[in-house]
Amino acid sequence: MYKIISDSACDLSQQYREKHDITIVPLSVSFDGETYYRDSIDITRNECYERMVSQPNIFPKTSLPSVETYADTFKQFTDRGIPVICFTISLGLSGSYNSAMNAKELVEEENPDAQITVIDSKQNTVTQALIIDQVVKMRDANLPFEAMLEKLPKLMRSARIIFTVGSLEYLQKGGRIGSVATAATSKLGVNPVIIMKDGKIGLGGIGRNRNKLKNKILQVTKKYLDENGKDNFVVSVGYGYDKTEGVDFMNSVEESLDVKLNSETNVAIGIVTAVHTGPYAIGIGVIQKYETL
Repeated sequence: MYKIISDSACDLSQQYREKHDITIVPLSVSFDGETYYRDSIDITRNECYERMVSQPNIFPKTSLPSVETYADTFKQFTDRGIPVICFTISLGLSGSYNSAMNAKELVEEENPDAQITVIDSKQNTVTQALIIDQVVKMRDANLPFEAMLEKLPKLMRSARIIFTVGSLEYLQKGGRIGSVATAATSKLGVNPVIIMKDGKIGLGGIGRNRNKLKNKILQVTKKYLDENGKDNFVVSVGYGYDKTEGVDFMNSVEESLDVKLNSETNVAIGIVTAVHTGPYAIGIGVIQKYETL
């Protein structure tokens, strides 16, 4: 048996975390650059979104978990001889991975028998959740730790987020989008469909109309699933501030793609991703089922 840990960028619900024994290490958010609030501890998702929507000219920032926080979390389990696997948001979006790796070194220096594996998920939000969910399934199927690790690289390479945002301002302010922003903003009022895979961000299309952008998300996702065997994949949705839009989009995904969403990993996009993408992100996450790898 092994312990699964993740930073809070995975956006798994509290119900899921409790049911599947997932420990979360929180990132933090600041609206003034001085006071930082720990994700879902000092500030709730709804409170963060309300501030972003009511104060659209303020662009919050995130802060990674400290080395000490990660080390203390690891030691809760390594001191009892339990192997740990820890997933972090993509290194391209945060230094959470580096903090976890430094903590791993400290814990192993103190306890050479400690077994700690830190994984840069190369994803965030819904697909970080999907990666963890597949690892949960492997753990619950009694797949040995080493066998799970062997499957992990291919599993992670199969993951995709296809999404759009309400405004590119957040991605631009954070310097997170580069050439995608250049391509998408070459015409006034145009937003992108963004594809995130293997830690890299690419352009899947552009448009002005929100509904057409969501239709483009469906088209891009369908193409990927058709090319790689739809039945081999788990599909989930992530949505931002507008829950009604999120629920409607879930229905559209199931109808248009002829799939049954994995409801446990449909996620209300959390604080960490909202800071990067703004309050109106919406999209689809997919990952291959570990049994089909």
